[in-house]
Amino acid sequence: MLKVGQTAPMFALPNEDMDTVDIAGYNGKNHVVLFFYPRDDTPTCTLEATDFSDHEDEFSRQGCVVFGISRDDCIKHAEFRDKHGISVSLLSDPDSRVCKQYGVWQLKEVDGVKKHGIVRSTFIIDKQGVLRFVLYGVNAKGHALEILRAVKEINS
Repeated sequence: MLKVGQTAPMFALPNEDMDTVDIAGYNGKNHVVLFFYPRDDTPTCTLEATDFSDHEDEFSRQGCVVFGISRDDCIKHAEFRDKHGISVSLLSDPDSRVCKQYGVWQLKEVDGVKKHGIVRSTFIIDKQGVLRFVLYGVNAKGHALEILRAVKEINS
């Protein structure tokens, strides 16, 4: 699991429009929020993605871009975006490579069955590429505002 102060793992993944997003391109320009979530179009994941979307302008004013990441493919991300009016970019990590780099691909127990899955987690990477906020096991309700406050603190 990653810790505050570490250099963030860099990666490139396709978004909902199948365009490649390389987060290294934001170094020196923007803070980056990454929120990892289990699956498109489930109630809690929808709440989290729409909450971040509702505050996207405020994140932008703070010099911050927001990306959601799950294992769903680009087409499923596009359907999810269109169905719920999600404006933040959704990145596809079907082989869990980035999920593993960030330590969010973990063994979980669901209904008595142990299997690997994404632990809902959020990271803030500053303009220098350093992790400034790391939270595993996120509670989605109100989380976007918590992250916005953290970004404002980084800027102050």
